[in-house]
Amino acid sequence: MFENLSNRLEAIYKKLKGRGLLKEPDVDEALREIRIALIEADVSLPVIKDFLADIREKAIGQEVLKSLTPGHQMVKVVNDHLTQLLGDGFHDIEFASKPPTIILMAGLQGSGKTTTVGKLAKRFKAKGKKCLLVPADVYRPAAIEQLNVLGRELEIDVYQAGEENDPVAICAGAVEEATRKIYQVVILDTAGRIQIDDEMMDELRRIKEKVQPHEVLFVADAMMGQEAASVAGTFHESVGIDGVILTKMDGDARGGAALSIKGVTGKPIRFIGTGEKLDAFEPFHPDRIVSRILGMGDVMSLVEKAEQAYELEEQEELEKKLRKNAFTLEDFKDQLKQIQKMGSIQQIIGMIPGANKLKGLKIDENAFVRVEAIINSMTRGERARHGIINSSRKRRIATGSGTSVNEINKLLKQFAQMQKMMKRFNSGKMKGGFNFGSLMGGRGRPSF
Repeated sequence: MFENLSNRLEAIYKKLKGRGLLKEPDVDEALREIRIALIEADVSLPVIKDFLADIREKAIGQEVLKSLTPGHQMVKVVNDHLTQLLGDGFHDIEFASKPPTIILMAGLQGSGKTTTVGKLAKRFKAKGKKCLLVPADVYRPAAIEQLNVLGRELEIDVYQAGEENDPVAICAGAVEEATRKIYQVVILDTAGRIQIDDEMMDELRRIKEKVQPHEVLFVADAMMGQEAASVAGTFHESVGIDGVILTKMDGDARGGAALSIKGVTGKPIRFIGTGEKLDAFEPFHPDRIVSRILGMGDVMSLVEKAEQAYELEEQEELEKKLRKNAFTLEDFKDQLKQIQKMGSIQQIIGMIPGANKLKGLKIDENAFVRVEAIINSMTRGERARHGIINSSRKRRIATGSGTSVNEINKLLKQFAQMQKMMKRFNSGKMKGGFNFGSLMGGRGRPSF
């Protein structure tokens, strides 16, 4: 995400840092280029105008022009304002002192609202909150069934309205049931429309008036760019929203929606959806997002993802095996599964500082599937002692896994290198690193 903007800003910053002194014409030239970059990112024009005006006011002051490193100072000013544009920090959901906490979800049809309800509920469940999902979209039977499927998958209760088909009555009945049965969170999945209409807004207003939700969250498709911010603004004026959840961020290379919404609505982005899976859901930290845009990575989010994927006992068991040099192909397969829980490898690499410099690196996500198939086609003895795998065994494994002998040779070679690396690490003679990118089908030579 933000790939196009990141590339443009990197070029502008490089030019600024290369200059010794900055004068007003230099600042104006840089602002023109930043303006073009933001327009290409599909940022709202009023937001761009205010953004550039604020930067210019700061940039032509003594702090920049009189500093020893004016180019670097200018970059810092842009970065600080970019963070302000995205928001003033992460705004989590605050739970009501007297449960249940009622969350009203709103948005256009096709924005990913129902899936987002599931993602949000999964996050609450992980925090130990008992949730009730409410299918209030009576106009689209598929939406009701989709929420029921998500409920079964997540093992979270879904309110059953029976013959009732009035969305306001359904939401009111669900809140009554949640209060009676002591649910801690109620999430109302309301109807979307292909476009904004008065009937839709009136229905949302009536639901809001009836159940008095603690949070009204607008779900927006990031691929819509500044149009998503415009629609969010209309919802806020008509109904009143408390925050935004941006979906499909993994497919948005421009970032116009994220950069426009706070300026248009005055409301923060709370979470972002980064894929179709229910795990692909992240808190929105403006400073971390700016760090990603600038190619500086996002170590904090990477650590949080790892903590969620790895249980403490699993970490301790793995550490023991590494110390004893007892790490086998079976263990390696287990680690690949844990990495998959963290999300897309391409996204994970994007969180590593300096990874934006690896321009030629392309990760084959299907490599996980092939590696797992290869290891599954091995006997227990082969997984424990990969050195016994000879030519005939390789042919048998290749046939069983639907791969080639060449792929098996590559995996075994990489695994042997990794074991050597671990031995050097344990002996305190660690030099270099395991070429993880090569194993996963990468083109290029990153050493992780």
